[in-house]
Amino acid sequence: MTRKTIKVNYLARVEGEGALRVTVRDGVVRAAELRIFEPPRFFEALLRGRAFAEAPDITARICGICPVAYQMSAVHAMENALGVHVDGPLRELRRLLYCGEWIESHALHIYLLHAPDFLGYAGAIDMARDHPETVRRGLALKKVGNAVMSLLGGREVHPINVRVGGFYRTPTRQELAPLAENLRRARDAALETVRWTAGFDFPDCNRDYELVALRHPQEYPFNEGRIVSNRGLDISVAEYNRHFVEEHIAHSTALHSRLRERNSYLVGPLARYSLNYDRLSPLAREAATEAGLGPSCTNPFQSIIVRSVEVLYACDEALRIIECYEEPERAAVELRPCAGVGCSATEAPRGLLFHRYRLNGDGTIAEAQIVPPTAQNQPSIEEDLKTFIGDWLELPDAALRERCEQTVRNYDPCISCATHFLNLEVDRG
Repeated sequence: MTRKTIKVNYLARVEGEGALRVTVRDGVVRAAELRIFEPPRFFEALLRGRAFAEAPDITARICGICPVAYQMSAVHAMENALGVHVDGPLRELRRLLYCGEWIESHALHIYLLHAPDFLGYAGAIDMARDHPETVRRGLALKKVGNAVMSLLGGREVHPINVRVGGFYRTPTRQELAPLAENLRRARDAALETVRWTAGFDFPDCNRDYELVALRHPQEYPFNEGRIVSNRGLDISVAEYNRHFVEEHIAHSTALHSRLRERNSYLVGPLARYSLNYDRLSPLAREAATEAGLGPSCTNPFQSIIVRSVEVLYACDEALRIIECYEEPERAAVELRPCAGVGCSATEAPRGLLFHRYRLNGDGTIAEAQIVPPTAQNQPSIEEDLKTFIGDWLELPDAALRERCEQTVRNYDPCISCATHFLNLEVDRG
């Protein structure tokens, strides 16, 4: 029996701690395990007993790259529990804030974490030596996204201006004007990014995923919509736990999510794009077509193009909001504590993010449930590894390791943001 084991003991430069082990027997991949061994962070337990108004600031600390997604999911769920609906300019400002996060998060992943894989560099520093202007373009894009978050959120990381019911302070039209100038330049840079990434060499690795994302009647989804899939799922957010289940897996401290009816599924840019292509702005659709994408994309390696299209859309949407912005009469709607259960799902840069809270009569949190995108995608990551590695077994060890790393990075998992794996052990029996 021919035996081969691909073993990565520690993923370097990750948001969390993880490892990878792939077992091959007689040329067949028998197992692929993305082992997440980071200690539990207990955010759901930390929220219990706290006032509902504290949830946005606490949940923002879950992630330094996509804090807005956690804040928005928390505030929408709390408002759902309290029977409050926020619309008008406040709702538009929330979409604008989400645009800022998509721009900065996607730009970080595209330019600094993922592009080096396609261009043959160990990391962004090495890439910058040969492509300084390209890296500057990526950093400039990220800077614009950060500026949006800073103005609306109060600061770039872990924003402090978001509250249940709205904001603590809303901007004036005059304050938004400089953002518009920067966003127009960013939109040009985003269009160049789509064209640049479309020129990469991609493996032919299309997959038959069940794609899951929000879908809104008019908008490309950020904050609101029904949860749908390409295999007939179409449910309200409140029905999430009837159709999705989280399970403990022996090799991971992260819970694995699956559809009760069918099993693994995919969230994130490929799912959003494929289920909401018709909701993109005309410029974004035109750029996607020019880049060679159709109305759907299921090659995970081409996720870098789809993220670039989403950056372009976010710039377009941000400019639309700023141009149509009318200053609200007040920064937040009035709230009264009451008992209730509230759910929300929003689209973090990495995919669907679900929150559910049960409140006591005084507004304190009795229960909290948070399901991040990576927990939902981990089974699909492992299935991708099992599917793809069999065709790569003849590669030298270093090249095989790089393909494994890139397969994981296609997802931009929250535990990752890795430039490379630290070690690879190959047991050839």
